[in-house]
Amino acid sequence: MQHTVCMDCSSYSTYCYRCDDFVVNDTKLCLVQKVREHLQNLENSAFTAERHRKRKFLESASLSKKLLKVNGSTTALCATGLRNLGNTCFMNAILQSLSNIQQFCCYFKELPAVELRNGKTAGRRTYHTRSQGDVNVSLVEEFRKTLCALWQGNQTAFSPESLFYVVWKIMPNFRGYQQQDAHEFMRYLLDHLHLELQGEFDGSSHSVLSQANCSRSASNKCCINGASTVVTSVFGGVLQNEVNCLICGTESRKFDPFLDLSLDIPSQFRNKRCKNQENGPTCTLRDCLRSFTDLEELDETELYTCLKCKKKQKSTKKFWIQKLPKVLCLHLKRFHWTAYLRNKVDTYVDFPLRGLDMKSFLLEPENIGPESCLYDLAAVVVHHGSGVGSGHYTAYATHKGRWFHFNDSTVTLTEEETVAKAKAYILFYVERQVPATTEKL
Repeated sequence: MQHTVCMDCSSYSTYCYRCDDFVVNDTKLCLVQKVREHLQNLENSAFTAERHRKRKFLESASLSKKLLKVNGSTTALCATGLRNLGNTCFMNAILQSLSNIQQFCCYFKELPAVELRNGKTAGRRTYHTRSQGDVNVSLVEEFRKTLCALWQGNQTAFSPESLFYVVWKIMPNFRGYQQQDAHEFMRYLLDHLHLELQGEFDGSSHSVLSQANCSRSASNKCCINGASTVVTSVFGGVLQNEVNCLICGTESRKFDPFLDLSLDIPSQFRNKRCKNQENGPTCTLRDCLRSFTDLEELDETELYTCLKCKKKQKSTKKFWIQKLPKVLCLHLKRFHWTAYLRNKVDTYVDFPLRGLDMKSFLLEPENIGPESCLYDLAAVVVHHGSGVGSGHYTAYATHKGRWFHFNDSTVTLTEEETVAKAKAYILFYVERQVPATTEKL
């Protein structure tokens, strides 16, 4: 007797309408199994065709992203993204920003590969990755290789896993795959690059600036923890810290080196979260700089010991910038502790893309030329989200006159207007080069 059956194309189970039950047995000719095999072959061929179609689409989309119309001609985009290895967007945003600071980046890209200088391997060029074992690791070498991989345009994204392995090895704070603070990572990265370039790196994770001794030589150069390196020569500046005793009037001064300045967002602006929001004036970067350098009366927990009174007295403090760096790194303090929580200040801060004038914050502005304290923006790190332990980091950076948005493995061209609307977390400003004056004969 003929029975009408149907087969589920997902599970390949067979159901009989006449028996109102699923069929377990097959026919003598194995017709049910043949139908199953036929459906499987159709599904596999369709899946293969779809996968091939998607791959072609992604390749063409990637190619189209890498091309740009400039003055009617097509040019290569050349930008390379960085793969996210598991909440490593904090590292990717910093690396992309540093890769677009030319005087810093070019130094590392021109370094030769690290060599082992003792034993049987003396004289050989060796790449210190995890294949070399746990002993021979070089942050400078992996940083160099990562920078060399960017802006070549020969791949859609580069995986910085060898660099991340070295970070785990020498910076225990960043082990694991949880979200980290991009500014904290930047400081540790610069500190350890500085130490290793000096040839004094011993695997410890102490901060360069926390144990810094600033010695002012006759040439007014800043020396941070030993000999100068590309880190201090590019990012290094000097602050003058003035403290005045309000009881006896004694003034004390000291000079503090810095690689970046951490700026508070003034409390009166903290309700304005968007650029075009109407409630109150817009906070500007100059407001944050003024708040940092303005005269401040110290509270009870920050009192200094007066040299004359020989005890802690009420006093005022003021910062001056004694020496400006070639690259001015400004960190906006968006995260702060309230009770048991670390909250985010989501205020929009208006920052200039060109012509940041730092002259009014200098200790001796009369000795500085009108053009030598102007800075132009090179890169911006942005934190998206509500908390330091969550959210996402991306970066904007300018390269050969064009702005790019770096979002892990994705790199896209963007407009200046988009950059200007970003809620900046870290800003990198490059000193404007003063054109050489020719003497009249």
